[in-house]
Amino acid sequence: MRVASLGRASAILGAGTLVSRITGLVRTFVLILALGNVGAAAADAFSIANQLPNNIYAIISTGLLTGVILPQIVKAAKHDDGGSAFVSKLLTLGSVALLVVTALAVVAAPLFVALYGSLLDEATFALTVAFAYWCLPQVLFYGLYALFGEVLNARRIFGPYTWAPIINNVVSIIGFIIFMVVFGTQKDSIGWTPAMVAVMGGTATFGIIAQAAILMMFWRRTGLDVKLDFHWRGMGLREIGRLAGWTFLMVVVGQIAGLVQTAIVGEASGQSASVASMGYAWVVFILPYSVIAYSIGTPYFTQLAEHAAAGRLEDVRHDLDASIRTLGVFMVAALAAVVAAIVPLSRILTESTSDAYAFAWVLAGYLVGLVPLAVLFVIQRTFYAYHDTFNPFLFTLVQSVIAVVTTLIAFEVLPPEFLAAGIALGQSLGALIQLAMAIWLLRRKLGPLHLGPAAASIGRFMIAAVPATAAGWGLYVFSGAADGWMMRDGLDAIIATMVVGAVSLVVYVLALAVLRTPELAVGTAFVRRILRRGRS
Repeated sequence: MRVASLGRASAILGAGTLVSRITGLVRTFVLILALGNVGAAAADAFSIANQLPNNIYAIISTGLLTGVILPQIVKAAKHDDGGSAFVSKLLTLGSVALLVVTALAVVAAPLFVALYGSLLDEATFALTVAFAYWCLPQVLFYGLYALFGEVLNARRIFGPYTWAPIINNVVSIIGFIIFMVVFGTQKDSIGWTPAMVAVMGGTATFGIIAQAAILMMFWRRTGLDVKLDFHWRGMGLREIGRLAGWTFLMVVVGQIAGLVQTAIVGEASGQSASVASMGYAWVVFILPYSVIAYSIGTPYFTQLAEHAAAGRLEDVRHDLDASIRTLGVFMVAALAAVVAAIVPLSRILTESTSDAYAFAWVLAGYLVGLVPLAVLFVIQRTFYAYHDTFNPFLFTLVQSVIAVVTTLIAFEVLPPEFLAAGIALGQSLGALIQLAMAIWLLRRKLGPLHLGPAAASIGRFMIAAVPATAAGWGLYVFSGAADGWMMRDGLDAIIATMVVGAVSLVVYVLALAVLRTPELAVGTAFVRRILRRGRS
């Protein structure tokens, strides 16, 4: 893939993911208005229930589809029919499997809630089960969205998969507003009627249905002639199963860690930052990660998979170096801006200054792992390009064990008001160790990776981030900090976040220029592409 093509694909993905995540933030803000945040038991109940289909979907998408199926689709494109037969079998098999899994999940709803909400009080537990019955059908439509989306990505049709979640966010925003208009804000887990549960849970599920359906509008662009095909023999299920076996275990151990984290932090439900706060903090954390890592990394991964299949190791090393550098210059910029504005940003999503600080500690815990996760995004998909799912299982297992151990430690030594923050920090520390192990394993597999220059670039970015963060934080302190105008209400906090973030980014760019960082030119070119696309 040419550099220009990578740039155009990244611009499409970057713009789509940015809009998607911004509307996702709006969705989160409206949800907080409806159910609350810190100390809101109803928000914790909805967060657990609505996360259940995501957890099951993670096994399908993050593991099997992205890691195993996409390279198979790329390989099948070389067949005489362009891969139509393989994709027909794949979609038929996937749809049948999704129907079965979804049905089993709905039946097992109380069991799932018992696993994730073991420390919830009786009323919150019952409300979570009621939400779960409405939310778990999302598994089917998450899976269909992932199946169709990965086929589109493999055919180099990158835009629709990225833009489709916007539909989900819009549907959710409308539904949550309707809930508030009809029922008002409901933070407690007591007093919920079947109609209230139906509006909240049904809104969440209908949004996912719309997200999957919109992809069908772009299917003709694949050029594939797809039909139902139940003759699955000969499509390489044994090879796919071998690869997916380790991937399945990898995602399972990650889900076990998430289960322990959710169950333990439930101890703080109704008191301080708990399940909902961790979920909202993750939404903020994942915004820069998904916009930058996904938009830049996905085109590189498609190219890297082609280079790996052709045995061009030097090109693979070049892809690794280029993607890490490009990801790094943006990711560190986002880190500096978010850290500088972390308190007013948290005030947007909370009702008081004290709640804002409680939420900020949770977000800070996650942010420690922002840059390592971005680099890991590239390393992990390099293993996938070589059809290696065993090594990703190994370093994910290590990260999950660390996450579980640190969660248990946090439960023993931290008071409820810092429990969520301690769990988030433990997850990030695990990610740091996971990245180091992943690089070591990849070097054993491919030989020298020549990542020294990329590491030096990350170092320069971090140096530039120091004055950038200090400038933004200094502006917050100069305004009066907790007693200043930035923390008076949500509107002032929005303005403050924009001002502090903008100051940090300007100082970051100036610092990169002083350090004569070559990646600055790449970054500004990428931003110009997105702006041009936005005006077109």
